[in-house]
Amino acid sequence: MAVLKLYHNPLSTNSRRVWIALLEKEIEFELVALKLNGDQFQPDFLAISPFHHVPVLADGDFHVIETLAILDYLEAKYPAPALLPEDEGERAIVRMVQMVTVNELTPAMSPFVRQTFGGEGDPEKLEKAQQQVAAVLRFFEDLLGDRPFFGSSSGITLADVVAGVSVPWLPELGVSLEKYPNLQAWSERLNSRASWQKTQASPELVEAFKVQMKQLMKGRQKQPLNDEINDANK
Repeated sequence: MAVLKLYHNPLSTNSRRVWIALLEKEIEFELVALKLNGDQFQPDFLAISPFHHVPVLADGDFHVIETLAILDYLEAKYPAPALLPEDEGERAIVRMVQMVTVNELTPAMSPFVRQTFGGEGDPEKLEKAQQQVAAVLRFFEDLLGDRPFFGSSSGITLADVVAGVSVPWLPELGVSLEKYPNLQAWSERLNSRASWQKTQASPELVEAFKVQMKQLMKGRQKQPLNDEINDANK
């Protein structure tokens, strides 16, 4: 059986989600790092990722793109330990958290990333983003309740994997979790896990990202950053 390959970038939260899932499931895999300064546009990579995004999971000759699709593939092929509950209500909770993170939280974090790392912020956009983030955090706080994980009282789920690389990063962007004690405890719980610690980007990479962001802002390049940079995570 061929060893899985994960094409990734250490600053991509999408890459990190798959990386964490692989570690939590104790699956043997090989990391293939891309610098995203041109590597993603090379013909060999475009052949397996036509939209030039990471991550990509290679299982022999079969390639899976899109983070949520990769996570579902891993769950189906490697069902133990399970990261997706069997109960329909708990599974719905997991799916809600995944989709709200991707569709609501991630876009709202972008103005904070620009302000924190690029030194530039649009007050109107920041205000709207603040309201959107607060709405997500209130929803997550109530949904989590007093359980240790989303949709489970015994172990992490795919919801924790997806939201757990975004929410814990918010305080670094100036968004406090103090009003959300359930989420704050959950965030600390995840950050203490070996899989979260192992996939944490190094300070050197984070500093390099800051330099890149400042150069982009200085050059007044207002177009949206690509997914890999927008999703950059410590």
